[in-house]
Amino acid sequence: MTTASPVSADTASVPISTDPGGGVMGDRFRALTLGIVSVVLVIAFEATAVNTAMPVAAGELDGFGLYAFAFSGYFTTTLFALVVSGQWCDRSGPLRPLFTGIAVFGAGLLVAGAAPGMWIFVGGRALQGLGGGLVIVALYVVVGRAYPERLRPSVFAAFSAAWVLPSIVGPLVSGAVTQHLGWRWVFLAVPALILLPLAVMGPALRRSEKEQPLLKGAAFDRRRTGLAAMAAVGAGLLQYAGQRLDLPGLLPGAVGAALLLPAVLGLLPAGTLRAGRGLPTVILLRGVAAGAFFAAEAFIPLMMRTERGLSPTLAGLTLTSGGLSWALGSWIQGRPGAERHRTLMIRGGFVLTAVAIAGAALVLVPAVPAWVAAVAWGVGGIGMGLAVASISVLMMKLSTPEDAGANSASLQVSDALGNVLLMGLAGVLFGALGGGSVAAVHDGATGAGSTGAFAVIFGVMAGVALLGALVSGRVRRAA
Repeated sequence: MTTASPVSADTASVPISTDPGGGVMGDRFRALTLGIVSVVLVIAFEATAVNTAMPVAAGELDGFGLYAFAFSGYFTTTLFALVVSGQWCDRSGPLRPLFTGIAVFGAGLLVAGAAPGMWIFVGGRALQGLGGGLVIVALYVVVGRAYPERLRPSVFAAFSAAWVLPSIVGPLVSGAVTQHLGWRWVFLAVPALILLPLAVMGPALRRSEKEQPLLKGAAFDRRRTGLAAMAAVGAGLLQYAGQRLDLPGLLPGAVGAALLLPAVLGLLPAGTLRAGRGLPTVILLRGVAAGAFFAAEAFIPLMMRTERGLSPTLAGLTLTSGGLSWALGSWIQGRPGAERHRTLMIRGGFVLTAVAIAGAALVLVPAVPAWVAAVAWGVGGIGMGLAVASISVLMMKLSTPEDAGANSASLQVSDALGNVLLMGLAGVLFGALGGGSVAAVHDGATGAGSTGAFAVIFGVMAGVALLGALVSGRVRRAA
């Protein structure tokens, strides 16, 4: 990293030396903002498109037995990369991990798209996760270092907005490409889209880095890196055991728990699991919000197919309203004057999320129209936009520049852990309560007893969201 001059630790507490005014699209920040949003846009498109192409890819590669690993492989390496990226950013700034992550992400897409077999395909997905984990933390650090505090809510709102277009057109474009050109092009075409963000963002990011105060270089924390590896392996083993639900699955489940618990305690800030005031609760709530919302969301298309008989396209489009309204909620929290209501917006966001999850479950009643789920998920999107963006803003506000990378990584680790743990719980509940087999759903059959399984899953996740609302007051530091 290039810097103007060494500074003391006190001087380094200021993210940038001056705040010339203007907005995120002003002359100073326009190129950087466009580049950052473009990177998020590419990642978002890939995330929404891959779900459509994955069944065809697994079929052609004769790899339905490894279908779940194509997703969990991505998650496992992401969890590890989040921690590595945080330390890398704190040591030398976000430039190198960001561009390295983009390159690795693109390489993973090429490996997956050209894979001759399922194991190589899974390896490509794991490379994607490694690159994605490096990128997302680096982007958070870029925001914390390059933008003044007054502009950060708007940048995080732009992050959310960048998911809107992919959430709408991603499944449609991916479906058309898969049908007419083949599933491989869903992966092989995306790396070309990465060139635009690099061209736009590169010069602006390097210029911003030159203006930053020198960070105190520190060696990588081998203990923290080891904990990240333990957390990734433990989470993967727990997910595997949760999918098996048999006696042989107990051993990997026990080993996974034994690895995951000490790793979580070591990776997250002290007091996170007991909701300590300030930053620990902020980090905890990110995982609670992500886990509850996405665990419920994963079962909505399945519920709409098996319980209401909708086509896969219509079942997937039920979630589109959530992507649109998420951007709206994030935009609201970034308005002038919203800062003094930050805690209230987080609490309100959790309440809206709980209402949405419960509202989506109403379609289990035959007399309730199917479109109610789409309306409910629109309410949930507003809640998540308010809560998640506000949590990100608070995390930056409670972090010094020296800790911004590690705290950004902790935020993402909490997000990932919340997803895997609550998603795993939902999967266990679904299987244990007779939700039906994947084969039955694939053939269009309705699993006996699946209504009760869906009801329990949505009830549990709504309860988790309400628990987040109760804890949200602890984001304020003690007087």
